Amino acid sequence: MKKLRLGVLASGRGSNLQAILDAIDEGRLAAEVVVVISDNGEAKALERARLHSIPAIHINPAQFPDKHTYEEVIVDTLKKHQVELVCLAGYMRLVGRVMLESFPNRIMNIHPALLPAFPGLHAQQRALEYGVRYSGCTVHFVDEGMDTGPIILQAVVPVLPDDTPETLADRILEQEHRIYPEAIALFAAGRLELRGKRVYIKEA
Repeated sequence: MKKLRLGVLASGRGSNLQAILDAIDEGRLAAEVVVVISDNGEAKALERARLHSIPAIHINPAQFPDKHTYEEVIVDTLKKHQVELVCLAGYMRLVGRVMLESFPNRIMNIHPALLPAFPGLHAQQRALEYGVRYSGCTVHFVDEGMDTGPIILQAVVPVLPDDTPETLADRILEQEHRIYPEAIALFAAGRLELRGKRVYIKEA
């Protein structure tokens, strides 16, 4: 069975990268991570990649005159590794036109809120401030906005009376690790159909 070639972009600890790798190892995901790229040379995600003998590449945005040039190097790296789907896993940069045009409807992201509520940073803190009863996470295709792309999968997490941003984030993260590999598996199986802003999941 042909495996979907994944390129993962991460800026931090890479726990969602690990969830993807675990799903592959356990046979739940017919894919392979062929390259991991980070804008942060100290990212633990790079270490996780090296432990799996996956090319781990630090591309420092500070070394480029602008975002356009920086993303051209990322795209060249992804294409060199014949990446078919780009997965953002805690990548703390807004994706620009260069990447979007190079991988149309082939960039996914995971966000720790039930979009379209609470896009951007500090989603868990804002969920608590607004007093919502439920939060969760969303896997979506990436477009030019901040967490505004078509929604693929969501998982709901109840907000408890004594929750802190940290405890809520931990419980949401458990669901992120579950639904991100699921969404990638649906893509790999050709079961995602995008019509306008809506994603339809086709029967197996």
